[in-house]
Amino acid sequence: MNDMVKNIAQNWSPLSPLLAVPRTEDEYDARVELMNQLIDEIGENETHPLASLLDTVGALVAHYEAAHYPLPDVPPQDVLAYLMEDHHLTQSQLPEVGSQGVVSEILRGKRQLNTRQIQAVAHRFGVSPSVFFH
Repeated sequence: MNDMVKNIAQNWSPLSPLLAVPRTEDEYDARVELMNQLIDEIGENETHPLASLLDTVGALVAHYEAAHYPLPDVPPQDVLAYLMEDHHLTQSQLPEVGSQGVVSEILRGKRQLNTRQIQAVAHRFGVSPSVFFH
């Protein structure tokens, strides 16, 4: 066994329950709780030492949700409108997307979200980018 694998093996026991694919609702709830704690700790700091752990836990949560809570086929602008309403945001409070005018055009279906905007909005709201693909 090489040194890297030995180091991982020695430290795996406490991490294993956190990084295992959730198979039950209780395991899913534990991953969501961990994800929320990581978001509180990391915030918007993509260089935080735990940022990649947040990415991994987020992927585990998204995987479980896709299998157990499939989303209806909803246009991306409706998803964005729902998230804005749920978070009590106005069009001018989404600088990740652009100006108020750009947000308005997206919500009216006159403009599509681009990849950068999707990634930023998904990160802000803690949702999978896949919810914005119709």
